Amino acid sequence: MNINSANIILAIFVVMMVTLASIYIYNFMKLSRDEKINNIKEWLKYAVTIAEKELGRGTGQLKLRYVYNMFIEKFPKLTNLISFELFSAMVDEALIWMNEQIDKNVYFKSTLY
Repeated sequence: MNINSANIILAIFVVMMVTLASIYIYNFMKLSRDEKINNIKEWLKYAVTIAEKELGRGTGQLKLRYVYNMFIEKFPKLTNLISFELFSAMVDEALIWMNEQIDKNVYFKSTLY
């Protein structure tokens, strides 16, 4: 493969990624406010699970900051629309869900610890 072929493949890849990101953003923007919030809450379940796995139990404020930093990276424009207090309350809901999963599911617990 010569340099021109590599550049063409790279350009095609970049165009495909930009297109997919645009489609995702477009579809997200078409959702109602409640659907957007539900999507964010579902994402927060993922984020708190990652934070729990990375930081462990007993690190509440550190995990909150970790998840908030993930949120800023994932949804930079939403940080102006969602107060930190609301964000913290949504994280608390996600933590309740996660703790229920840990209590109910031995496999889930074993993947975290």
